[in-house]
Amino acid sequence: MKPIHLLLALALFVCGAARPAPAAGNKSTGPVKPAPALANEKYGPHPRNLLDLWKAPSATPTPLVVYIHGGGFSAGSKETLSPSLLAGLLKAGISVMAINYRLSPEYRFPAHYKDAARSIQYARLHAKEWNIDPKRIGATGGSAGAGTSLWIGFHDDLAEPKSDEPVGRESTRLNCMAVMGAQSTYDPRQITAWVGAAAAQHPALKGFYGLPEAERDTPQAHKLYEDAAPIHWLTADDPPVYAFYGEARGPLPADAKPGQGIHHINFGLKLKERMDQLGIPCTIRHSDEGAHPTDEMIAFFVQHLRAVPAGKR
Repeated sequence: MKPIHLLLALALFVCGAARPAPAAGNKSTGPVKPAPALANEKYGPHPRNLLDLWKAPSATPTPLVVYIHGGGFSAGSKETLSPSLLAGLLKAGISVMAINYRLSPEYRFPAHYKDAARSIQYARLHAKEWNIDPKRIGATGGSAGAGTSLWIGFHDDLAEPKSDEPVGRESTRLNCMAVMGAQSTYDPRQITAWVGAAAAQHPALKGFYGLPEAERDTPQAHKLYEDAAPIHWLTADDPPVYAFYGEARGPLPADAKPGQGIHHINFGLKLKERMDQLGIPCTIRHSDEGAHPTDEMIAFFVQHLRAVPAGKR
């Protein structure tokens, strides 16, 4: 795939943008998403707590990959799951679940994260019914969905053993994450240091945190920024990561617009630096290397989900 096509695909993936319909009389040359085995299944109380599930044919429980859409935490939907990624995972014997979650500015951190984590708990609760292995679950997504995947993967288990509802007692832990355009932090201070002030001014961050301007540089805000940063929760027992980037490398231009750099590879390089120190596998790829992210992500999931013996984590 040529770099310009890779960048277009990345933009569609990370922003949660809907793909344009083919012109009349033209036939799509790519794979078409089959109907899911479960469509708009409710995993929580909010109207956006919905999931679609595609089951890989198998006589034994299959691994599961959860797709978390992008869109700056304020837009997007589960329908933006890549047909090529879906087809490749199903062919490899890996089931796929795509979810919606609550959006900003109506909802703020950690609502987006908690919804995605709950969907994983819901899948584990129904593992036997869905023929999935609850000990072999990975996550994927672009931009906001990528950051959410990393946050859940690195965060301590959110299971509540004494919860009144069965879903709340299930684990939120993951085996691996393969993401695109991921932010390893949403702390404006770290973003400024790693990428540049323009990236830290991305408008999505205002709705994500929901803080009045006067409260954005306070100890309370700083604690919130740290809690929301996936890399803040990284420890030596966390799972491996594959991350792909397409935004231009190097320093941001002096006239960079607010938000420019929010998908910069420095987010991945800083993450890899920390993961290397902890001895956790981390692969960072860029479009200028001629990377084929869909193929590489499928291979990554096969390695870390299919290659793991059933029931092992």
